[in-house]
Amino acid sequence: MPRSGYSWLSMSVLWVVLSGSALADEDSRGDVSLIIPFGPGGASDVLFRDLARAAETHLGFSLQPVNRPGNGGVRGALEVKEAEPDGQTLLGSHQTLSLSFLSGAAPFSHDAFEPVALLTRTVNIPAASRRLGITTAAELVVHLQEQPEALRVGMIRGATDHFFWRQFLRTTGQAVSDVGWVGYPDTGAQVAALLAGEIDLAMLNLPSGESLFTHGALVPLGVADESRLSALPKVPTLKEQGIDLVNTTDRGLFAPRGSDPAFLEKVAAAFGQALKQPAMVEHLESDYGTRVDFRPLDAYETYLETQAEQLAFLMLKAP
Repeated sequence: MPRSGYSWLSMSVLWVVLSGSALADEDSRGDVSLIIPFGPGGASDVLFRDLARAAETHLGFSLQPVNRPGNGGVRGALEVKEAEPDGQTLLGSHQTLSLSFLSGAAPFSHDAFEPVALLTRTVNIPAASRRLGITTAAELVVHLQEQPEALRVGMIRGATDHFFWRQFLRTTGQAVSDVGWVGYPDTGAQVAALLAGEIDLAMLNLPSGESLFTHGALVPLGVADESRLSALPKVPTLKEQGIDLVNTTDRGLFAPRGSDPAFLEKVAAAFGQALKQPAMVEHLESDYGTRVDFRPLDAYETYLETQAEQLAFLMLKAP
């Protein structure tokens, strides 16, 4: 019995030591909030939740997605901007950070945060109401040139869709005054307005529009990328239609200024690992019309600075 008792005690001590050692290798910070500054069900919400789940397998802590919609993404971004740089808060956003600043919707831009990593680029798709009777972007250009009555374009002021239509009009030789701009709080409201005939056009993407395209409720006029999407193989790119335009929504991670560089590196590395998986790459492409474009830390900061200069040129005057 003493020998058996000693063995049990030794194994218990050994278990505690090994468990403690294993725990020491893990990050004990608890759940980290991933603020998504847009509403549930939208492209940003869906993508960041999927990516967070995949990245958690390479982290020693959990990511808790939290929706903070409002003011075109500014409300959630402000919450992260003002958060303590203690490794407990991240922001999942895109170029709306720069666009909100350029349009006057926010007093801060992307440089108010620590860039963690660019993750993906979601291909944007100009979409039309069926009742408009237009099936391609090339037909839309002709319609804009020949019809005296201005088409109604839905947009979130200062957001990525606003930028898309400004770029589309500039590229095709139209003026911003050639269309009627109708503001909405989010993509869901634009989709509802498009289906109801309140507007004629909106910029969508695969997460927000695939089922509507598939069932013929809305018409995808083209794909704003270098190549077609596997989910919409019959929809030509804008370039194939003679419109030299590539436009994607570029999603990445940010942290409060002053965050620990080691924490930022760990998060970037985990998402990088997740985005290397062939199954994830295929899932993003086929289900979300999204390309992987991973650029961590300094590379993302350079990307953001270049992008902000391009956006400033295209957003000289908001309609």
